[in-house]
Amino acid sequence: MYQQMIFVNLPVSDLAASRKFFTELGYSINEQFSDQNAASVVISDNIIAMLLTKEFYSTFTKKEIVDATKASEVLIALSAESREKVDELVDKAIAAGGSPSGETQDQGFMYGRAFDDLDGHTWEVVWMDPAAVEG
Repeated sequence: MYQQMIFVNLPVSDLAASRKFFTELGYSINEQFSDQNAASVVISDNIIAMLLTKEFYSTFTKKEIVDATKASEVLIALSAESREKVDELVDKAIAAGGSPSGETQDQGFMYGRAFDDLDGHTWEVVWMDPAAVEG
């Protein structure tokens, strides 16, 4: 059965530093789709973050590239299997040079934290109690 994928394309200022940042979070790089202009970060079987140099990114759009440290362009949200996994990933991101973003959201059945990566893109990490989703 066909499984739809999502490719999140993000402009980055320093491709080598961004590669290092995401590998420090535990993600792998698919070298088959990576070169001096891009790094293919495997988030899961169906989610790929394509980190593109700003020059290469600009070949895909005529729009101005947003400076994500000054303006919001997108909020990327990833699910986590537990509250502990939320904390683990966000803490890894901060240790790797990212910065905390916003306040911890704890609503009992749902828990989330967020970080900004090296270029200011915001990544939310959220756990939701499966019983709350089902019922």
